[in-house]
Amino acid sequence: MADADPSFLGRGWAFPPSFDEVTGQARLVQAEDDIAESLRILMETRPGERVMHPTYGCRLHDLVFEPMDSETEAEIETAISRAILFFEPRIKLGAVTVDVKDALEGRLNITLNYTVVETNERHNMVFPFYITEGTLISQTPVPEA
Repeated sequence: MADADPSFLGRGWAFPPSFDEVTGQARLVQAEDDIAESLRILMETRPGERVMHPTYGCRLHDLVFEPMDSETEAEIETAISRAILFFEPRIKLGAVTVDVKDALEGRLNITLNYTVVETNERHNMVFPFYITEGTLISQTPVPEA
């Protein structure tokens, strides 16, 4: 039996946008990869950032300066659950877990367990949320002489 075409789950530009060096066409993602990128974009977008869709986004950034206690963890879980409920209908969210062990270094690891509605396949995703600006730098910048 031939593999089914998974494009019914969605197809869109990869983010950040990149282009094929040979054809010049935009790199696309589809199916589960498109869902994963959509989730990442949703969590990184602040409500109000999109001019034509001001309610889109997740209020994670509103919680950056809150004390990292169980109440804030619950608020993070609620913010993510609510954003997914309203803006990502392709999945059913099972659980959101916030790991705060690296919080002093400026990072929270947020784990999403979800099921793709159309295929009933379970997936999980770990989203590293950087609390402080500039912590997503892979190398320390070296000043030019």
